[in-house]
Amino acid sequence: MTSSTPSSDKKGAVTHAGPGEQSGQSPSHKFDDATLQQEPVLSVRHMRVEFPTRHGTLVALDDVSFDIAPGEVLGVVGESGAGKSMTGNAVIQLLEPPGRIAEGEVYLSGKRIDTRAEEDFVPLRGRHIGMIFQDPLTSLNPLFSIGDQLIETIRTHLPMNEKQAREEALKLLREVGIPAAEERLNSYPHQFSGGMRQRVVIALALAARPEFIIADEPTTALDVSVQAQILALLKRLCADHGTAVMLVTHDMGVIAETADRVAVMYAGRLIEIGPVEEVIRSPQHPYTRGLMASIPGIEKSLHRLYQIEGSMPRLAAIPPGCAFNPRCPHAQERCRSERPDLMPAGAGRAACWLHDPVDPLPRLDENDTQEHAHVR
Repeated sequence: MTSSTPSSDKKGAVTHAGPGEQSGQSPSHKFDDATLQQEPVLSVRHMRVEFPTRHGTLVALDDVSFDIAPGEVLGVVGESGAGKSMTGNAVIQLLEPPGRIAEGEVYLSGKRIDTRAEEDFVPLRGRHIGMIFQDPLTSLNPLFSIGDQLIETIRTHLPMNEKQAREEALKLLREVGIPAAEERLNSYPHQFSGGMRQRVVIALALAARPEFIIADEPTTALDVSVQAQILALLKRLCADHGTAVMLVTHDMGVIAETADRVAVMYAGRLIEIGPVEEVIRSPQHPYTRGLMASIPGIEKSLHRLYQIEGSMPRLAAIPPGCAFNPRCPHAQERCRSERPDLMPAGAGRAACWLHDPVDPLPRLDENDTQEHAHVR
């Protein structure tokens, strides 16, 4: 593979998107020109995931494309059912049967991985792709000590003997902030607090020195103060190791604190992507604006929070055109009949006809979302 991953656009033309880009998307200011010239650690192109059923084929993900650069944290956000975890599961080939990747391509460090058979994909998990799940207690085996699990993981993926693996395990525990690491190496998962268990899970994810980590709601079960510590730890470790991270969450606060860029998903589709500061300060898609409007601010008091009217559509009932159109107060006839692709919007890209350079819809004002938001 060359230093950038080729992909075909919808007209069949071959384009090259670098890390932090998606067909012209502006990258986060945190990544300099040298970084942008590197090959993406993860490159997903036009991925479509289907679930055949007796009543027809359900499309769980449709035309999802993004890159993640070395050391970058891409936050993936959206309501429950938006397709966030499904995207991570598809990348790591953990889809529940009969789910399958029906179209698209997935590249890891320039090598295509979505076409690998299961037996060929297994060695990638752990060694090249790490995973941090939501509940640390279910991620650890209660019958084995933390040391046994770390050492086994290290020896499975790296050419180390028992002594070397033990030293590496101690180093990892110290790196993730476990006090008295040598003593705690022999402790069992139930002897750790929730925050300490999540630190151990992060150590396990980093044990084989993977290039890419999927963190699926890694702080949901933790209190706010511990959340902040875990997120800061994850960001620092990944920057130190040059590991790319896909951070799946529904919490825009977590995204703001941790991510370099943010991808907003809705009904299995990517609807906005861009630098996190810009997306939070000036969201370009009406759905993203609704998400931001639902977050209470500290500048003024509110009796009730804003809520986007309606709910996420079921997979069997995704409307034609823009999937968000039934809930969008600015939807017009074009939104109900034609599906928009991601197009330049602000510092990133948004799938909304408001940003069509040829025939744009009337522009949103800054306060439009709040004025039209439904109040419970």
